[in-house]
Amino acid sequence: MVKNVKFEIGGKTLSIETGKIARQADGSVIVTCGDTVVLVSAVSSPSMRENIDFFPLTVDYRENTYAAGKFPGGYIKREGRPTEKEILTARFTDRPIRPLFPEGYFYEVQIIGAVLSADSENNPDVLTVTGASAALTLSDIPFGGPVGCVRVCRVGEDFIVNPLYSQVKDSDLELVIAGTSEAVMMVEGGSREVSEEDLLKAINIGHEQIKIICAVQEKLAKELNVKKRNPELLEINEGIYGDIKKSVSKHIKEAIFIKSKKEREKALNGLFAAATEPIKEKYPDAKELDYNMAFKKIQKDVMRKTILDEGVRADGRRLKDIRPITCETGLMPRTHGSALFTRGETQSLAITTLGTAEDVQKYEGFEGDKEKTFMLHYNFPPFSTGECRPMRGPGRREIGHGHLAERSIASVLPEDYPYTIRVVSDILESNGSSSMATVCASSLSMMDAGVPIKAPLAGIAMGLIKEGGSEAILSDILGMEDFLGDMDFKVAGTEKGITGFQMDIKVKGISEGTMKTALEQAREGRLKILSEMNKCISEPRKDISEYAPRIKTITIDVDKIGLVIGPGGKTIKEIIKETGAEININDNGVVQIASSDKQNIDKALDWILGITAEVEIGKIYKAKVKDIRDFGCIVDILPGKDGLVHISRLADYRVKKVSDICKVGDEMYVKVMEKDEKGRFVLSRKAALKEMDKSK
Repeated sequence: MVKNVKFEIGGKTLSIETGKIARQADGSVIVTCGDTVVLVSAVSSPSMRENIDFFPLTVDYRENTYAAGKFPGGYIKREGRPTEKEILTARFTDRPIRPLFPEGYFYEVQIIGAVLSADSENNPDVLTVTGASAALTLSDIPFGGPVGCVRVCRVGEDFIVNPLYSQVKDSDLELVIAGTSEAVMMVEGGSREVSEEDLLKAINIGHEQIKIICAVQEKLAKELNVKKRNPELLEINEGIYGDIKKSVSKHIKEAIFIKSKKEREKALNGLFAAATEPIKEKYPDAKELDYNMAFKKIQKDVMRKTILDEGVRADGRRLKDIRPITCETGLMPRTHGSALFTRGETQSLAITTLGTAEDVQKYEGFEGDKEKTFMLHYNFPPFSTGECRPMRGPGRREIGHGHLAERSIASVLPEDYPYTIRVVSDILESNGSSSMATVCASSLSMMDAGVPIKAPLAGIAMGLIKEGGSEAILSDILGMEDFLGDMDFKVAGTEKGITGFQMDIKVKGISEGTMKTALEQAREGRLKILSEMNKCISEPRKDISEYAPRIKTITIDVDKIGLVIGPGGKTIKEIIKETGAEININDNGVVQIASSDKQNIDKALDWILGITAEVEIGKIYKAKVKDIRDFGCIVDILPGKDGLVHISRLADYRVKKVSDICKVGDEMYVKVMEKDEKGRFVLSRKAALKEMDKSK
């Protein structure tokens, strides 16, 4: 049965259609806004995957170039590996729906979102999240939704829901929010040092629109009389759970609260082995998974109960305590900027590299071709967690963490900065909140490189333990507190305000009050971290590294770009070859001259200024003789501009032969007297020398 419902969100008409396309999927919908159309499908396998203790949900999202009437860039005219935008969209589609599946539902689920039409005005990413929820809600797959998703930005004093691309560019706050009709499930975005109050206001405005989206999906499901399947769920073996709990009850709390991560894991592994080996004969049909699930639940219960009852965490800290922090800059002798930031057992080494216009990142999007002059790349090598695994290209996690840190820092970058900036954060140790350690290390590294950022930044990850009516908000969470807790809320910013944020939860939403408390506690923690960072370096260095390229920027008349480039690029190639400088000219006449040697820059600058300068009547120039004639000499006064010094104007006495005064290649001072009727410059050495003598 084909069903199509239209409704209004933020002043724009959205529609959800089902029953017409992709009918072999368990659920599929077409979501439309303007001329942007997204197909989202949901399929779940009929049998449970064996020997896993996690929910195997996969989300894929593709932006087909045909949707915008384009061919893929490059040599291969077919979509290849997912772009960064596609990976990021898949990630924030996954995050709000994952917690809403039944506990123990370990059947494979795949969500696929595909953009079929793009109008270059409405962003398809938030439509994909809503589409994923609708596809699940209208299928027989068990799902605790529905979920709605919107983007909110602020332009001036106005909050706009699902803004156009052009409106986002003019905003000082942009966030994507997803949630159920009861609570918020996911928040992600960036801002220009906004207050906690403004962020909460934007979230509340978005959530009101989400309630409308959820109501539409519920109505559709009711009209279609959707019936959910009743699958077998993987449950903890109560017998194994009871036996292990009895065995470890005296020592489990002591092991969990060992401060060192390695020592803690060693103690827990020892307890697990001691508790499980004696009972394996008792449960001959049990799998290793049954023992692992039982032991994990025991750890989780003890850790959470201790935090809620005693306010004490695994490493002995109280709820608001920040781990010890150390900072160091200028570690690497030949890099342009470097910093090591360590917080507890999490450590980031950030390296800053300054480049020229040649180093910008170019990429394609539905809103047009773009260039990035600031890039932040995050690496997570296996040794950072004491593991052995193959090194591959960046995964979804690395891309997501790098993007969060990048957008957190972007708002404090200097405007009209001539350099392309690349920061690489290598995580050398990890025990929670490595993306926020990246923000801290990157801020220090850029200041060490002399990048004039507007203010230093820091980041902190907040956690939550929630049981019934009790809850505890944790500052600067450990990996265990993230894994066994209910929330990971990352907040980055300056002393003035918030610049980046990302919230994921594992429960069915959190209240506005909880979010408000978490944001205020995050602000307090951020300021403490900043105070420690400022002891190391509190403002950018006055000059860049001696190994970084120096850049001189000038603007020339657009009509003279061709003169500098020359026929077939001949002139600019000659300048580059002779000076050793790197030269870039854009269509607006902005010229960047770069070199690590100032003399090279000055030489190239003089050359370009000479080419583009206009010869002034009455001005004295240092000219070079390029030809000797009986009646005088031809000299270059500026690149590409020459004139005649008649033999009678070479000296204040009678000159018999021009060669008595000069030869080809000699330099002489000449004064521009006039332009003759044919537009040629009339020059005088005699007048130039006379005037120069007077000025002595």
